[in-house]
Amino acid sequence: MTDTHQTTPRFIWRKMGKVFDPKDLTTESWMHEFAQSPATVIFDDFVRVYFCSRPAPGPDGQYLSYISYLDLDRRDLTKRLRVCEQPVLELGAFGTFDEFGTYPVSVIRDGGDIRAYYAGWTRCESVPFNAAVGLAISTDQGETFTRLGKGPVLPFSPDEPFLLGSPRIRKFADVWHLWYVAGREWRKMDDGRTEPIYKIRTATSADGIVWDKLGKSLIPDKLGLDECQACPDVIYRNGRYHMFFSYRGLHNYKERSGGYRIGYAVSDDMITWDRNDDMVDIRLSQTGWDSEMINYPHVFDLDGATYMLFQGNGMGREGFGLAVLENDDAWGQA
Repeated sequence: MTDTHQTTPRFIWRKMGKVFDPKDLTTESWMHEFAQSPATVIFDDFVRVYFCSRPAPGPDGQYLSYISYLDLDRRDLTKRLRVCEQPVLELGAFGTFDEFGTYPVSVIRDGGDIRAYYAGWTRCESVPFNAAVGLAISTDQGETFTRLGKGPVLPFSPDEPFLLGSPRIRKFADVWHLWYVAGREWRKMDDGRTEPIYKIRTATSADGIVWDKLGKSLIPDKLGLDECQACPDVIYRNGRYHMFFSYRGLHNYKERSGGYRIGYAVSDDMITWDRNDDMVDIRLSQTGWDSEMINYPHVFDLDGATYMLFQGNGMGREGFGLAVLENDDAWGQA
């Protein structure tokens, strides 16, 4: 179903401000800029937020991306307790799929371990990059992670030949569910740049390692075939599955006019989704770090409230922030 709804917003998110931007640090850090793809693990006294950040670019002007974390006070999520001093996962070895970057990331508890699913980046010649989904596991409460192996757990396939990324992991009824994006094509722009077009897909698994792909895109386009969709996060409430995701067009997406926005879809079975972006009320700020785009949402419950972490301008170049859902009865109205 296409998004033809005209609906009074049901999910009203009140912004609580920017949580983190490495440029605001007053102490020396390996992080130069970017705080992207926030994802949470809940502890007794704090909420750990994993995200991806970058040192200063190299002599060639290109960045590397690493997974990091910070801890927020569980009783006051605007209060930062700790920022980790080093990346929690080294980049992959020479020639591997994640040699040049680990971004985005999604985390989940698995018994006493913590799993991190991430997009590993490699550089290419005809197009700027390619990506596949990898898995790393922590056995020390999320302080450090070790990759499962040198290759991805969600690799390319004949019908998904490139650019697998934006993983978001959940587990429902003992089944692992992975939402991700798959590139549909690369488009050469008028100025000579190449840009990917990618859509949201899903896979399931009994162990979170061997995946069965559904093999089709889930969310209908709102902006036409060139729409790009990213980082779908799914939460189960009131007997239905609710997806918050990012979308943008192919042009001017680094500006306010075309920057990422947050969309919404609902499903009874996680296969057929009804898209209705009008249900979501989280708007651009008039000025500041989230005045051009809001994207890569992560939704989580904590102590009776529902929160959303999201990144801002420049796809997280200016950090990420937090919002709280003001009307919890929205789930029953979707």
